[in-house]
Amino acid sequence: MDYATLKLIWWLLIGVLMIGFVIADGFDMGVAALLKVIGKNNEQRRVMINAIAPHWDGNQVWLITAAGALFAAWPTVYAAAFSGFYLAMMLTLFALFLRPIGFEYRAKIDTDQWRARWDWALTIGSTVPPLIIGVAFGNLLLGVPFHFDDLLRLHYTGSFLQLLNPFALLVGLFTLVMFVNHGATYLQMKTEGELLVRSRQVSRFLAMVAATLFVLAGVWLWIAVPGYQVLGGLDPQGASVLVQKTVGHLEQGWFANYARWPFLWLLPALGVAGFIGCAFASRAKQHWMAFVSSSVAIASVILTFGASLFPFIMPSSSQPNHSLTLWDATASETTLMIMFVVACLFVPIVLSYTAWSYYVMRGRLNEQYIRDKSHSLY
Repeated sequence: MDYATLKLIWWLLIGVLMIGFVIADGFDMGVAALLKVIGKNNEQRRVMINAIAPHWDGNQVWLITAAGALFAAWPTVYAAAFSGFYLAMMLTLFALFLRPIGFEYRAKIDTDQWRARWDWALTIGSTVPPLIIGVAFGNLLLGVPFHFDDLLRLHYTGSFLQLLNPFALLVGLFTLVMFVNHGATYLQMKTEGELLVRSRQVSRFLAMVAATLFVLAGVWLWIAVPGYQVLGGLDPQGASVLVQKTVGHLEQGWFANYARWPFLWLLPALGVAGFIGCAFASRAKQHWMAFVSSSVAIASVILTFGASLFPFIMPSSSQPNHSLTLWDATASETTLMIMFVVACLFVPIVLSYTAWSYYVMRGRLNEQYIRDKSHSLY
């Protein structure tokens, strides 16, 4: 297996890890974000929390694995991301801190005030991360203001407030809506009674909002956001040289791959169709189909982003020639090969265990079940 093939494989694998994170961790963040919206009393909120309680910490592993793979496969991208998005990442991290302590401490004291505080902690801890993740990915499409000096030291020249631009906020809002809708489809499979009815209503609405925002972001990208294209000086088989390529900043540059490979248009089309299908499945009480449609939409959205950005990972708005691509920002060939072998061995084990845990914890929850097992559940 040659070096270029390994680079492409790891680009695909990290994309798969991102899809796994958003589908798996996305629904439990979505459920917690809805805690104060459709949970009208303590027992209903406990139903929602216990619907995701067996899985939320395991789902978090997808994010940790993706971050670890990013560090090992693309160390320069990892360094650039933490330089450019450091404050945003710290806000995300501190928001994530609220989730485990919220799950563990909410039921420790039986008072309304105590539970309300932890409900807000869970809601904030599950709303902030998808919003910031979306803002970060929106800024990748705009370009990140960084460059390398003569000694290849990375310099970030932007600020946190610059990340909060209109296009990035739109992508952030879309990402949040996508997560929350996914949580609503999961609740359709795990709850009964009033919660089931409300989760169907929420999903019918949010799925269509997500489809609209996805299309709006695409139109904005076409009309007002110039893209990047590699014009020369890049060797897929070569070692990481970072600054010896020529990159152009072109109108509608992010759509060049779609002109080159027209079949890629199926990805955004499938994303829109997935959201619309989710709304209709929720309306038709096809709960499993709503969840599957939402999952297909999520995978299509991430694949659309990757196809648009390819071969870039982190474009530079201040020095386009210093943009990071999957061909020149990767680790050594030996590192990628060792990681590939390890992934082939352990990913099937992780997937098998995950599937088994979901099978064992299948079934619906209701308020009577919470009352019967009040002292052994969250």
